[in-house]
Amino acid sequence: MRIPPLPQASLDLTGDKAAKRAVGNRPANVTSPITVDAYNPEWPAMFAEEEAVIRAALGAKALAVEHVGSTAVPGLAAKNRLDIDLIVADPAEEDAYVPPLEAAGYLLRTRDPDWYEHRCLWTHDHGVNLHVFGPDCDEYLRHLILRDWLRTHPEDRDRYAAVKHRVAQEHPMDMALYVQGKSAIIIEILKRCGLR
Repeated sequence: MRIPPLPQASLDLTGDKAAKRAVGNRPANVTSPITVDAYNPEWPAMFAEEEAVIRAALGAKALAVEHVGSTAVPGLAAKNRLDIDLIVADPAEEDAYVPPLEAAGYLLRTRDPDWYEHRCLWTHDHGVNLHVFGPDCDEYLRHLILRDWLRTHPEDRDRYAAVKHRVAQEHPMDMALYVQGKSAIIIEILKRCGLR
């Protein structure tokens, strides 16, 4: 796997920028407190069910479907919401993948054309964030590298969990500050993974 560079800046989830990226009737920020729960051993099976739905909807258009984020790391505390990365040929070509995913129960909720052409779809209950990227995307590669590192380095997994708990308590109603509060430890861990 290619080693991507460290992220230059985190995605801006504040104010007008958050509102501009929202699609449909989705709120620009959280509407209930951010909570970090103990690891749920059912998360891998839940991912497998979602992966089957996504692959059935898209067939060969789904170049990759990966369980990423904290729910993909055994033993790691997380928000009770799966993060899944879907790789398609071109995320900007929404007509190629959004309608079949909508028919399968997903809703397009985020459009970030200036950040890797990222799109995000949610299930109706928002139990899943389905992140859409293009092939060989730096952010997708970082997700895989961080996930795999945390799976095999319990000391970093536990340090990351402690930061997530602290930041969620400090900023329970602000996703931008929650994401920003985790960024330093993520960068630190990615540097240990060889990113520069």
